[in-house]
Amino acid sequence: MHTDRRATAIAGTLVIVGMVAGVLSVVPVLEGPRYLALISTRESQVVLGAVAQSIMIPVYVGFALYLYPALRAESEALSLGFLGFRLIAAAFHFIGVIILPLFLVLGDGFTRAGASGASHLEVLGELLRTARDLVNHVALIISLGIGDLLLFRILWRSRSVPRWLSGWGFLGIGAAISASFLVLLGVTDVVTPLYLAMNAPLALQTLVLAVWLIARGFAANTSVTSHRHG
Repeated sequence: MHTDRRATAIAGTLVIVGMVAGVLSVVPVLEGPRYLALISTRESQVVLGAVAQSIMIPVYVGFALYLYPALRAESEALSLGFLGFRLIAAAFHFIGVIILPLFLVLGDGFTRAGASGASHLEVLGELLRTARDLVNHVALIISLGIGDLLLFRILWRSRSVPRWLSGWGFLGIGAAISASFLVLLGVTDVVTPLYLAMNAPLALQTLVLAVWLIARGFAANTSVTSHRHG
């Protein structure tokens, strides 16, 4: 696979930026039982979470765009699918950003409401928290996962990165998507040892891939020329 080393280095850097932003997008106050009562005093957490998740939108799309020319040379259909699912994931990120300020509105209303009104707002808060979890940890993860399966299919076939790294990606994506379905089915929550453990292999693989792209880029390989119309 022939590609600009600068492009792969930037793509790898974007992955690391996205991982840091992902950590910063976590809003700890929303994971507690009294989040509506506390959120007005933790406004900075919500703002930081919204800003961090906003950063992830251009980062996720930019990663796909920087790699797209090289990927297209191997398979136009798979590379378009990868880019398309990245755009879908960006849309889910945007929805996640929009949801966060609504918690501030609910929290402000909760502190002003009486007992009866507070109970009503608690129901709305739980609905909103569930919606955010489903967007960020089900819809977003599944769309990213499907897109990345297409990416690793290209990388596996072209041997642009070592096959052990692509294979690791396949396994990590399978575990992460499975974890999302467990959340969807109500088997586990998003901040649990099970969910975190199932996502850990992909997180580590993503970091290794980022370092590989920065340090070495894609290997030039002509062994898959016969497949390039896939």
